[in-house]
Amino acid sequence: MPGSDPVKPAGVKLTYDDFLLFPEDDGLRHELIDGEHYVTAAPNTKHQTISVTFTMLIASWLEEHPIGRMFHAPYDVILSMHDVVEPDLIYVSNARGGIIKDRAFGAPDLVIEIGSPATRKRDETTKLALYEREGVQEYWIVDTDRDTISIYRRDGDRFAPPFELSRDRGEVLTTSMFPGLELHLTRIFRV
Repeated sequence: MPGSDPVKPAGVKLTYDDFLLFPEDDGLRHELIDGEHYVTAAPNTKHQTISVTFTMLIASWLEEHPIGRMFHAPYDVILSMHDVVEPDLIYVSNARGGIIKDRAFGAPDLVIEIGSPATRKRDETTKLALYEREGVQEYWIVDTDRDTISIYRRDGDRFAPPFELSRDRGEVLTTSMFPGLELHLTRIFRV
């Protein structure tokens, strides 16, 4: 849900400096998109289970193939002074590793957002446009109600039309980012 800052006049965009003043220990996820403050409640059990499953599978693969690093929320990704997000999971290849400091300062290779009814519209519109504009190579939107994953892959300076994988069809997610890794949706959505 969008928020507002009472000390900022209407129409003034918040910046990363303002973001640093948001509470860190309130159990909420704070983000800035185009200078607007968004606040999201803590995730539910299914969301967390899916996040942990992705983390275990991809991190284990990365242990054997150290081609990059994975990070999970809460972890700030600073895309600009007006765009600070906390995706559920990100992957940063060694080639882009320079963006990693105490936070990520730039676009990750892969962003995974595990949706909820409260975040679905933002994930599918506002964040999609932001990640496309900032150069994210792949963006996965996980739909926990339908047990599907929409995959957006970069094609030039834009994302190609998405394709959707489904648990019900027993599909397997693969990506050139992790050659040989097979992410079976029956395992991802095993909640």
